[in-house]
Order: sequence, then structure tokens, then C-alpha cells
Amino acid sequence: MSELFGHEPFWVVALKALLIFVILVLYTLFNIWFERRVVARMQHRIGPNVHGPFGLLQSLADGVKLALKEDLFPAAADKVVFVLAPIIATIPAFMAWAVIPFGPEARIPFTDVMTPLQLTDLPVAVLYILAITSIGVYGIVLAGWSSNSTYALLGGMRSSAQMISYEVAMGLSFVAVFIYAGSMSTSEIVAAQEDMWFFLPLLPSFLIYVVAMVGETNRAPFDLPEAEGELVGGFHTEYSSLKFALFFLAEYVNMVTVSALATTLFLGGWRAPFGIAQIWPGANEGYWPVMWFLGKTLVFIFFFIWLRGTLPRMRYDQFMSFGWKVLIPLSLAWIVVVCVVRRLKADGMLNQDLLIWGAVAAGAVFLLTFLVPERKKAVPQHHDEGADVGYPVPKGWEG
Repeated sequence: MSELFGHEPFWVVALKALLIFVILVLYTLFNIWFERRVVARMQHRIGPNVHGPFGLLQSLADGVKLALKEDLFPAAADKVVFVLAPIIATIPAFMAWAVIPFGPEARIPFTDVMTPLQLTDLPVAVLYILAITSIGVYGIVLAGWSSNSTYALLGGMRSSAQMISYEVAMGLSFVAVFIYAGSMSTSEIVAAQEDMWFFLPLLPSFLIYVVAMVGETNRAPFDLPEAEGELVGGFHTEYSSLKFALFFLAEYVNMVTVSALATTLFLGGWRAPFGIAQIWPGANEGYWPVMWFLGKTLVFIFFFIWLRGTLPRMRYDQFMSFGWKVLIPLSLAWIVVVCVVRRLKADGMLNQDLLIWGAVAAGAVFLLTFLVPERKKAVPQHHDEGADVGYPVPKGWEG
């Protein structure tokens, strides 16, 4: 962890906070356009291509139009909580980026000031991210409750159960990373991946996190709180105008947040992909690491979009059963395996190659479990003894 954290001038901290906010807003506008173009290509459509180059300004136009629409309040709503709910959902999504590292130390242009490309860092930075992002569920629950609508309340309750369930699996997937890195600091976790990214030796943790992050962000096929078919519009049924836009701003920022966290913990953070740093010594210096970092997060964003354009929505009982009966037990078992392996490695009984192959084999077994068909119990059919079990026919036609 850099010694500059906590000792920088106020203007440097304010500048970095402003840049993070601007990057997230612009990234959100880009992701909306990117999602519409990718899904359109999957469905053999064109997508937005009129406003701006390649249609890039379509998201900005839609956002301005949505913000200027009429703002409606339900007559029986709790107006104070109704207004605060989207704000509570949005602010934690931005605050989580305070400890995300974009790159190493770099010089601020036109000055002689050196600063880490990270707002700040903490010894328990990953726990801070988990704590701050979990506050967002209150915004969704309060939105459903304050609307005084049955459908919105059901959507909010579904969301609280879903996010709490998958946060448990997500948090357990981080334990193996903490054991390997020996720290909960995001910058130190990135430094620990200098020789090898953690997604290789900790492949099961990486796969569990990828599934959990989709459920945590309420994205398809886990977008049950926004299930239009079952719950009209979910927790935001009664919202309009700017408050409606804030919920989707929070959703898209959360997508980038979990993608950035996956990049930081499992894909080497801001470090250049394999082979580039060996050919180009300056790949991990200056502001180039910011490009590698954003490029890795974009891969996860494409994964989110790919799922949305491919998979149908799951049934709620299947979704909750998968989280509690599959992901959490697998996470606990994997933590035990990692602890045993680390102990054997410390005693000199395991080498690095055997460890990597063991992790790959465990990941392959995990993927094969998805191919095992679910056993369905036969439903017994009870009939009265001697009764006719054929098709019903009109009276008098039995013969």
C-alpha cells in the first residue's frame, strides 16, 4: 500500500474523485449503447446508429429526455422516502470506487506531483466494498415500500432476498483470495498477482464470483426484482423521470463495480495481459494501466450483455435454491481445500505446477455439475379402486 495515501493535498484527492465520477457516468452511457448494439447484432438488428458517430450519443439523448419527463408521485406514497430511495441506491454504487486501483503511481500532467491512480486504500478495502454496496439494497426495498403498491413491494422484497443470498456466496469467494494475497487491501492484492493472476490457481472461486455478481446486480437471467411478466415493473413500478433514471444508473454502475472488483481480485487488476509486459517494458507504467484495467472490465460487461441476449429468466425458487444449496456449500468446501493446499505447500509437499492443474481440474468438475440433470420425484397418482381412469365421456356413452 502506497505511503502517499492520506498525505496528499486536498486538490489532488478532489481531482481524483471528480475523475472517477466522470469516468463512471461516461462508462454508463457507453455501456447502454454497447448493450443495445451487441443485443441488436445478436438479434440481427441494427441498433442505435443515428445520433453521433456510430450512434454513441443515443444514450445521452435518452438520458436527457428521461430526466425532462413529467415527475409523478403516487397519491398514497411516503414522499420523503420515495425521493430518498433512488438516491440511497445510487450513492453507494459510486462510493465503492474509492478503493479500486486504476493503475500504479503516475505523474499528474502539467505538474511535478506523483500520485497513485487510486483515490485511497484501506487494510480492509474489499470488506469496505462489500459493506458499501450492500447498502444499495435498502434503496430498492424502500422504493417498493414507499410506493404503497403491492407489486412494487413484492419486487423490493424479492430483491432484498436475492441480494442478501448472493452476497454470502460472493463474500465467501473472496476468502481464498485473501488467503493467497495475505491482505484485504486492493492495491496489495494487485501487487500479489505480479507473477500469476489469481483466476488460475483459484478458478473455482472465480467461477463462483462470476455467478454471484450476476445475481448481485439483478441482471438477466437473475433479474427477478424487475420481472415485468410477473410483477409489472418490479420495485420501480411507480417511478418516473429522473428518479427512474437513477435506479438504472445505479444498476449500470454496479455492473462496472463488480466487473472492476473481479478484475482487481482475479485478473491482475491494472496489469497488462500476459506477454505484453515482456515485450513492452513500459506497459505497466504511466497511464497505460488504466487502459488495461478498463479493457478487462469491458470484457465482463460484454459477458453481462451476452447472458441477457441468450438466457431466459430463471424461476425464483430455482434461483434461490441454486444460491443456498449449490454456491454457498461449494464456496465453503473450496475454502477448506485452499487452506489445506496452502498448508501443504508451506510444508514443501506441493509444487506450483501441481497446484495449477488441481485448480483446473476442480473448475472442470464444477462446470460438469451443470450438465447433471435434476432429479424429479414422480408424483403418485391416487385412484379409487375400480374407478374408470380413462378420458371422461358424456353420460350414456360409456358403452
